[in-house]
Amino acid sequence: MKTDIEIAREAESKAAPIADIAEKLGIKHKNLTPYGWDKVKVATKNFDAQKVGKLVLVTAMSPTPAGEGKTTVSIGLADGLNAIGEKAVLALREPSMGPVFGMKGGAAGGGYAQVIPMEDINLHFTGDFAAIAAANNLIAAVLDNHIYQGTLDIDPERVLWKRVVDTNDRVLREITVGQGAKVNGVERQDGFDIVVASEIMAVFCLATGLADLKKRLGRIVVAFNTVGKPVTVTDLGCVDAAAILLKVALKPNLVQTLEGNAAFVHGGPFANIAHGCNSILATQAALTYGDWAVTEAGFGADLGAEKFMDIVSPVLGKSPDVVVIVATCRALKFHGGAENYNVEDVAALEAGFINLRRHIRNMQKFGAPVVVAINRFGTDTEAEISRLKELVSECGISAEVISSFVEGSKGAVKLAELVKTASQESAQFESLQNENQTLDKKLWKLTKYYGGEAWELSEEAQTDLAEIEANGWQDLPICVAKTPASFSDDAKVLGAPEGWTLHVRRLIPKLGAGFIVALTGKVLTMPGLPKEPAALRMTISDEGEIEGLS
Repeated sequence: MKTDIEIAREAESKAAPIADIAEKLGIKHKNLTPYGWDKVKVATKNFDAQKVGKLVLVTAMSPTPAGEGKTTVSIGLADGLNAIGEKAVLALREPSMGPVFGMKGGAAGGGYAQVIPMEDINLHFTGDFAAIAAANNLIAAVLDNHIYQGTLDIDPERVLWKRVVDTNDRVLREITVGQGAKVNGVERQDGFDIVVASEIMAVFCLATGLADLKKRLGRIVVAFNTVGKPVTVTDLGCVDAAAILLKVALKPNLVQTLEGNAAFVHGGPFANIAHGCNSILATQAALTYGDWAVTEAGFGADLGAEKFMDIVSPVLGKSPDVVVIVATCRALKFHGGAENYNVEDVAALEAGFINLRRHIRNMQKFGAPVVVAINRFGTDTEAEISRLKELVSECGISAEVISSFVEGSKGAVKLAELVKTASQESAQFESLQNENQTLDKKLWKLTKYYGGEAWELSEEAQTDLAEIEANGWQDLPICVAKTPASFSDDAKVLGAPEGWTLHVRRLIPKLGAGFIVALTGKVLTMPGLPKEPAALRMTISDEGEIEGLS
């Protein structure tokens, strides 16, 4: 089979101009900002937040280290829905260059289920992440200038705001700024986050427009003063300056699948750190211009999908009509203790089903119909596929194989039909968290959702909790930052562990985003590169041909 990049290039050579795709959706040319012939930004003024369409949320079971192809399934499903006569539009996150050059490589789908232009989407795209980094770092510069100038009485030891960069760079986790002569500023301990873990990224993705963006930017708490009162971006005086840097980026990016179907690719917060979903505006665009919107939540259903339900849906004003959980035989065998999950092992698959079963039951708690998409890999056997379908049926729901990686929309038609049928069931949405619950209650409900029996706060987190309650921020939902490899906060514990304790290191208020981040276990907001990062496998010829970006 051809490589992802070869398949993408071949499709791009035959693809229709993106302006033609926009015209099919009913978007007028005057509302497009072109970035070449293959990608445009779309003005948000015509988005219809009240349009009634079907919303499909794609999530997954707990993955193997390599991931289970959730984006590929999302793209394949949208193509499959269009293939059966439905008007479906995708809404996806933009890839971060951290994972692209780190462990995972490209993240624009795979095989014959990709969005194009694949190379641009995986790299700088339309510059959204650069704009987010610039806005973030402008706020940091203004903050440090206030400290240097002695205004606002900011306590240098109580600065929350960090600078960001969109690469995995572990040496930047803890740094010292302002070293040397006093003219360089006040010396203090600081650090960098990756762009996709920043509050600016979360604010960008949850904003419903420029006015809402400015309100959210203004609420961001960047530090505390010497008497313990919060200092916000409004106090710094640079709300509008930051918004200016984000003005163009806020327009969703329109691209297309290999089969010429529309895809809005916009925003990209990490789900193990932030809320893990594309922008509200991209989902609104998909709902406005399609009868179906297919969107994806990052990592497993314990992370991105829960956050979609508890954080995104209330802002969007709509909950999913169907939830699709992506499962693979190899992930089931991995969680069932198989030494090699690429060879047939039905017993390990059965043992690992406990992981998928918990994800199914958790998603059913939110009230939407649930189906399972079995993303087929070349190493899967008929015995494994058959047994997996039997196990899913015992949960009272249906599963269907999807092979869009190899077959494109043809390999997704059966799943599309299953999703269409499931969407006819009634959905009674029920959130896991609500503002009337105490933070203690929210942490308890989330711990039980993961399968734990207790939670505990570090001394720092206890101090954070007292401060949150003193400032009246306890009504905000909790966004848990934890490992995606396990239901627990320990990446080494596979399956569906019970009887464990969720260890909360910090509780960090993110008032602009509208949630409180609970840092658990060993999760980091600035990832590091693996021993052999994907960057080492990439090449570019003298003619500009890139290889290894997949």
